[in-house]
Parts: sequence; C-alpha cells; structure tokens
Amino acid sequence: MDIEEILNDVVPSDQLKKAEESYYKASETGQMTKEIEFYYANCLVRSKYPADVRKGLSIFEAMCKKYREEEKRDYIYFLALGNARIKEYSKALHFAEAFLTVEPNNKQVMALEEVVKKKLRREGLEGAAVAGAAGLAIGGIIGLGYALLSKKKSSNDDECKK
Repeated sequence: MDIEEILNDVVPSDQLKKAEESYYKASETGQMTKEIEFYYANCLVRSKYPADVRKGLSIFEAMCKKYREEEKRDYIYFLALGNARIKEYSKALHFAEAFLTVEPNNKQVMALEEVVKKKLRREGLEGAAVAGAAGLAIGGIIGLGYALLSKKKSSNDDECKK
C-alpha cells in the first residue's frame, strides 16, 4: 500500500464501533491496556470524520506522555498520519520529522513527509493565488467605487453650475 492509499484508507464503521465498545468497557472496568487504547486511537485516526480523527490524535498524544520512550515511535507515526488526514500539514510534518530523527531511513515515513511537503507547497501556492485574486477583487471594487464617486462628483459639479 502506498502512502496516498494509507492516507485515504477509511476504517469500516463496524470495526470502529467494536474498538469504541472495547475502549469504553475497559475504561469503565479499569481494565485499560495500551493495546486497547492503541487499537481505538488507530481506528479513530482512520475514520472519515475529522472529529474522530482529532479524538484519535488526542489519545495518541496522551499515550506519548504515558508510555515508555521506545513505544512512542508508533504513536508519533499515527500523529503524523492523522494530522495529514485532516490537512494539518504543518503538524504532520513536525511529527514526521520527529519520527525521522529517531529512525531516519524509514521509507514509509519518508514518503509521508514528501507527500505532506507537496501538499504544503500546493496549499501555499493556492493560498497565494487566492490572496492575489482577493487582492485584485478588492482593488477592482475600490477602483469601481472611486470611478463611481468621481462620476457622481462630476455630475454634482454639473448640477451646481446650473
């Protein structure tokens, strides 16, 4: 599976529901394990709903603080992936780069980093184009307003001469 497929992979709703039930049951009974937590957060990050993805990211962030250093690798990967899925490209790039400082030759994360950089560049260019178009539109409106004002002033001057 290439990185674009991974970014677009959506968890089946029945799988997410099952993970959610396990998570809340374990939470209520005090039987929470990092495997249950991880599975639920992973399913959330792969949800088609941005609110679910954000919830999964929140769980992964908490897990980064809670568990040993060696275990953070997977959490950081899913933080990068989840942020890319919700178009938080700066955050995704931050987590991908953090991952690569620990494991610099990870091909999957290198591919994710490249995709995120491309999306950041494209959004930057699109943002600049939108800003430029908005600037032209505002300039056009101001110019039109000035022209109308000048015409009105000219017509008022003509009225005064009568």
